[in-house]
Amino acid sequence: MIIIGITGTLGAGKGTIVEYLVNEKGFAHFSVREYLSDVIRNQGMEVNRDNMVVTANDLRSKNGPAFIIEELYRKAAETRQNCIIESIRTPGEIEKLRKKKNFFLLAVDADIEIRYDRIRMRGSETDHVSFETFRQNEVREMYSDDPNKQNLSECIRQADFTIHNNGSVEQLKQKTEEILKKIL
Repeated sequence: MIIIGITGTLGAGKGTIVEYLVNEKGFAHFSVREYLSDVIRNQGMEVNRDNMVVTANDLRSKNGPAFIIEELYRKAAETRQNCIIESIRTPGEIEKLRKKKNFFLLAVDADIEIRYDRIRMRGSETDHVSFETFRQNEVREMYSDDPNKQNLSECIRQADFTIHNNGSVEQLKQKTEEILKKIL
């Protein structure tokens, strides 16, 4: 069993990689976004990016920097199959996962204009934002000294593998396949 954690910027292609690994390679999928969406809905709040950040930061501050990831890792380990955990966002999460056997961190990035176009086409409940809001969200999530808050730049820096995804879906799948061969 291997567990791949995936991190990266908004709209970079994390979801496309997850789809590929689940549909083509039989990986089980565990999503921080889905986990947080469930918590937010259970609290009677609207699912949006601001509530996701606040909820995640609150859970981490109350339960430890890696709380959400530990919950997802526990579920992943129970499957005893290859898994992908989507949306690693804090160095504390990586630190906990590095202590587990067969863990690899994959980062994905792309140019900001390309990523914004992708999220507009995707149109999920957190994607209906202006370019300026998109940019502000990214700045807020990119750096933090607080171990309970998102620090994407540090997560990307710590990745075992990084994909720059300005190309097609097919090119992204090929790059993912090359990394899988190295891992397996």
